Amino acid sequence: MQYARPISVGNNVWIGGNVTVLTGVTIGNNVTIGAGSVVTRDIPDNTLAVGNPCRVIKSIDEE
Repeated sequence: MQYARPISVGNNVWIGGNVTVLTGVTIGNNVTIGAGSVVTRDIPDNTLAVGNPCRVIKSIDEE
């Protein structure tokens, strides 16, 4: 029986202080996670996400 699943973190990711990432979550490339967030679901590429539970609040355009 397996209780834990791997967490995948992409390239160029910034994770603020005191963030909790649950098992099995994938965080895409070019993502910023705000301080104190609880990441319960996958976060897509090029986004800013914050909160408890963590939600995408803004898309980050690459220039």
